[in-house]
Amino acid sequence: MERNRQADDRARLDVLIAGAGYVGLAAAVSLKQARPSLAVAVVDAAPAEAWRRDSRASAIAAAACRMLECLGVWDEIAPQAQAITDMVITDSRTSDPVRPVFLTFGGEVAPGEPFAHMVFNRDLNGALRRRAAELGIDIMEGIAVQGFDADGGAVTVHLGDGATLNARLLVAADGVNSRLRDMAGIKTVRWAYGQSGIVCTVAHERPHNGRAEEHFLPAGPFATLPLKPDEDGTNRSSIVWSERSEDADKLVNGDELVFESELEQRFGLKLGEIRVMDKPRAWPLGLTLARAFVAPRFALAGDAAHGIHPIAGQGLNLGFRDVAALAEVLVEADRLGQDIGALDVLERYQQWRRFDTVQMGVTTDVLNRLFSNDIGPVRTVRDIGLGLVERMPRLKEFFIRQASGLSPGTPRLLRGEAI
Repeated sequence: MERNRQADDRARLDVLIAGAGYVGLAAAVSLKQARPSLAVAVVDAAPAEAWRRDSRASAIAAAACRMLECLGVWDEIAPQAQAITDMVITDSRTSDPVRPVFLTFGGEVAPGEPFAHMVFNRDLNGALRRRAAELGIDIMEGIAVQGFDADGGAVTVHLGDGATLNARLLVAADGVNSRLRDMAGIKTVRWAYGQSGIVCTVAHERPHNGRAEEHFLPAGPFATLPLKPDEDGTNRSSIVWSERSEDADKLVNGDELVFESELEQRFGLKLGEIRVMDKPRAWPLGLTLARAFVAPRFALAGDAAHGIHPIAGQGLNLGFRDVAALAEVLVEADRLGQDIGALDVLERYQQWRRFDTVQMGVTTDVLNRLFSNDIGPVRTVRDIGLGLVERMPRLKEFFIRQASGLSPGTPRLLRGEAI
């Protein structure tokens, strides 16, 4: 009898979120924390515990840190997070003996508040899962959404285990190749860059002192991002290395000595000898922008709505902006007694997020095309531009504010305010 009652409760939801990555989990926690009366659940196609095997790390902007603090998870994450204290940008070829620094950024948006931290994805995901459990959010793992139908006041969701759930709203946070986006009939603007992003963690002799570096190389940007030392005190950094796809595949699937040799050419010896700590992996890079963020009883968030080049390190932070905006819109609508799944409510979220998303997508696209080449006149122009920015403190401050996620119109959660 009790089992049947739990099944009935799970079948009647206010919000069902598809995708248990950091975007989906943050959306669930944001809604349930602000409105405990809302019935919120998460369903994810990935096997249980798969998130623990994610060795990647992400840059968490200051605004996202404020949001995570509001959600009650930052105190758990902070001991494993590495503050980015400054950033250096260079433009050179792999063979150049010297890499002149064209642009530097200080690392604080306010005294004692770094503009970003590096956090391992599994630490972020784990903290959000524990907070979701505290709030009583059901997370169904290893179960895919097979289809859904929006009809009148509800959306009927059919799961891979044969169950059927009814909700007022279905949120798709299932990644850049979102199946739910396709099911909803939402088209995308999409093209590939012919590049892949190689990701790995490296150990090095000397400490990085919180410095992040981005080298613009002819095949694409090569970013070195500081990580917290491990339990043994080993100095570590995360590498995000954009390379031509055919070369990237050869590098990650070929001889380890060849990979380390190519890595050393790009990383340099400024931090002493380096050692690859995990298996390098490569992902194809491209631009994907959804033509709409909403449909009847349906909303996109995170990479399902937008996939951008990692050149500016803003992918995760764009997803958190979606979460903060969607939560604020839905919570305010619920307080006013409005239907949170109604199209006019969802369109407020779409209007809030579309311009920012398109702007970031275009910006990263232009930057990648501008810097991922070795054309002499183009190189001269971009280096002059970087030099001018370096000499204009107010413009540098503007870029820092943008990178930190604290631009005008920021949702309340990202300002560190409860909704």
